[in-house]
Parts: sequence; C-alpha cells; structure tokens
Amino acid sequence: MVVTVRSLGLNGISGYEVAVECFLSGGLPAFDVVGLPDAAVREARERVRSAVKCSGIKFPVSRITVNLAPAGQRKEGTVYDLPILLGILSASEELPKLPEDAAFLGELSLSGSLRRVSGVLPMALCASRLGIRQLFVPAENAAEATLAEGITVYGVEDIGQLIRHLKGEETIAPVPKWRPSPTGRPLPDFADVMGQENVKRALEIAAAGGHNVLLIGSPGAGKSMLARRLPSILPDMTREESLQTTEIYSVAGMTQADHPLVTERPFRTPHHTASSVSLSGGGAIPRPGEISLAHNGILFLDELPEFDKSTLETLRQPLEDGTVTITRAAGSLTLPSRFMLVCAMNPCRCGWYGHPSGRCTCSASQVEQYMRRISGPLLDRIDMHITVPSVEYEAMRRRETAESSAEVRKRVNAARDIQKNRYAGTEVSCNAYMTPAMIGQYCTLDAAGDKLMKGAFDRLGLTGRSHDRILRMARTIADLEGSERIEAAHLAEAIQYRSNNILK
Repeated sequence: MVVTVRSLGLNGISGYEVAVECFLSGGLPAFDVVGLPDAAVREARERVRSAVKCSGIKFPVSRITVNLAPAGQRKEGTVYDLPILLGILSASEELPKLPEDAAFLGELSLSGSLRRVSGVLPMALCASRLGIRQLFVPAENAAEATLAEGITVYGVEDIGQLIRHLKGEETIAPVPKWRPSPTGRPLPDFADVMGQENVKRALEIAAAGGHNVLLIGSPGAGKSMLARRLPSILPDMTREESLQTTEIYSVAGMTQADHPLVTERPFRTPHHTASSVSLSGGGAIPRPGEISLAHNGILFLDELPEFDKSTLETLRQPLEDGTVTITRAAGSLTLPSRFMLVCAMNPCRCGWYGHPSGRCTCSASQVEQYMRRISGPLLDRIDMHITVPSVEYEAMRRRETAESSAEVRKRVNAARDIQKNRYAGTEVSCNAYMTPAMIGQYCTLDAAGDKLMKGAFDRLGLTGRSHDRILRMARTIADLEGSERIEAAHLAEAIQYRSNNILK
C-alpha cells in the first residue's frame, strides 16, 4: 500500500508542496529515499528509525521506499523527517489515515522530539495558498507559522504526542495567532549627536524618501555615529514589508522563537573584507546575502573604499532592480533586495584632506587615486553625496538637548503616508523607487525650476540617472514640507546634495 503525506519544501525563499510517498513491500529489509534528496534528507533514515524505536513503536521489518515528489526538484534540509516517519507508520497500519488537508514538517531527534527548522514562514504561506488547513510543525516554529493566514497551526513537542493526537487519544491545542507586543525602540538617538544639523537634515530626507546616501568626512566627524542612528527615524514597517523581510530571515535561520516577526527595519553592517558572495548571496546551495537581509531596511558600508572593487560592483544591478538573481550550477534563484544603501568614507587615505588643521599628507594624485576606488556608475546610483564637517568645539560643549529621533520620525512617517496614498495600487512604496512615468507625472517643474535644473545639468555634468534622482529627492523634500508642487527651493536643496567638491 502506498501512503502519501503532504509536506512542504523551499526553493530560495518560496515554498512549494512536497508529496512524501511511502511504500512497504516484501523482500529483504531496506530503507531507500528517492526524489533527489541531499545528504541531510538521506540521513533522515537513521533519525526516523531511532525515533520510532525510542517512542516504543515497532519499526516495520520490510522493504521501505520513500519518494519525495516532485522527483525532479532537489530536496534539501531536515524538514522531511516528520512526514517520512508518519508515512511509514501509516503504511504499516500503526496510524489511522491522515487528514487530507493537513501538512507536516519538522526535524527529529534520535529520541523522537522535534527540533526547529528554517524557512517555516514561507512554507506556511505556501500551505495557506494551497488550501492546507492544518499545519503540524515543531513547537519552537509554531509562533512563526501562525503569521500565515487561513491555517490552524499545531506545535508538536515529540512524535508520541502527535501520534496520540492522530489516534484521537489526546488533543493538541492549536497555537494562537502570534501578535507583536508594543515595545520601545532601544535604538541610538539623534539627540546624542552634537552639531551636524545639515547632515541630520539630509538623513531625514533620505529616510523620508528611501534615498541612498554617501557620507564623506574626516575621522571622528561622526559619519558612523550618524549612520547608526538612521534606523531610529525610519518609517514604521507595514505588515506586508514585515512578512517579506521575515521570509528572508526565516530561510536564513535568523528568526527568534519568541518574536518571529521582523518589525524593525534591518540594519546590516558587513565588514569591508566581505566577499561578493556574502553580499549578493549564493554558495553551493544558494542562500540570501547581506543585500537581501537588508531588504526594506539599510545596508551600511563603512570605510567604502576599503571594500574590494569587484564586490562593490555587485551592488549596481540590485540598486536599480530591487532584486538579485543568483545563478549557480545547482540552479537560478531570484531574491528581493530593495534596501537603502548608506556608505561612509574618508576623503583620502590618511583621512584629513580638507580638514581645517591642514594635517593631510596626501598629494593631489593620491587623493584622486583614493577616490577612483569608487566607480562612477556606483556613485551615480547614490542619490546624496554629503560632506560631514568636523564638529566645532562650541557644539561639543552645548547644554541644550538636540531634537530627538522620535520628533524627526513623526515628520518622516507623515511624508511616507503622503507617498503611500500617492502610489496606492502600485508596487512603488516611496519616492526613491518612482518609475520614469511617475517622475513625469509627479515631478513637474515650473519655469523657475526648469531653468535651475538646466543650469545644474550643464554645470555639474549630470547623467540621465542623476537627473531623475535629483527630481525624486526634490519630490521628497516637497512632501516633508507638505507641498503638492516642487518649488525652486526644494529643487535647489536637492541639487546641493549631488554637488560634492571632493568627488569631482
């Protein structure tokens, strides 16, 4: 008799249904798993055998064949331990017929208890789309699985508990929907920053519109300090954004059992020795990289010129498309990567070029060579090039408290609400992602603005891309002011964020 148990698998960050077919036949005892299993799936034979015996259940002495369908899709991980065990027990008539609207997944220990697995949220979302109404998962994954709508989730501690439930001897209570509790935001605050009012204004604009930022300044000017406070003024995440980000973190095994939903925008800070694979993702079995883990959040690259040049160039396509496609021998995988790129760098190798102390020891050619480590195409994709001046002594000794992040965040949220209403019904969520057609519709200029833009285009040698990015920034500045039109003052402020003398 062939018994089929419904389960789920992962292809990148997307779930798909897997039918675990179990067949017991006569002949010499054997246990074969087919359907393109990887090493972890093949090793399920020993975990299943031990779990069954340790639970006091007789393991069938027969030839066991397990097929994981679709057989042409490679199966990875340990999620199939539980459905394989249930299929064998059902085929040997140790269990009654399993519910047709139920799916099972989980890793077994040798003693029969269930361990948490990665990627439960995308698999639960897939189960909901497929019409599966009952999902049995390890207890540690149960809260995460409840984030999917339309399914009843059961958290299983061990197979003995599950077998009693399936036989009707004991009922496992469904896990209630997980709801985030209101908590504070223990993030570094802008109130800690002394001076740098112009830079804080630029970061407010960046947060309001989702624009990319490059901070340039001497050591100790506060570049990293400012960047690390940027998350405290980012707008609230929508539920859709939280689910998108949580799916990526779930696949990467980075969700928390007690707080499975990502409700704070990610802030990823890879070291400058990071490889291109660690940034873009990949590996023998393709996995999300830093740019995908920063989806809907910030990717902060400190000491930008110290990164390998080829590594930085991998950012160019994701910055434009909002996705990254990884192609390996094992297959091709497309991952979301819509993030704010925030970079920090010194103006030269010694770090003191342009500093009032005059202690820079670099020649003009050395400064130019240092700047050339950042390619023109990458710089063109960064909306705002901000000079971070050295902090003055008077600012260091101030007594009054600067504006807090909470106050700035209110203005950012108000500007984002305007953008959400403007782009309702489209895939665009903020001004930084406006399409060319949207720029033509929402970024019209009057005569004074058009004259100003033409002068900047000729004087600064702007490209078509940088022209559009300036208009997007001007639209954000207008939104912060509550203006329906882009005025000349809004455009002038946007232009100054692209006219950095050091980068010329």
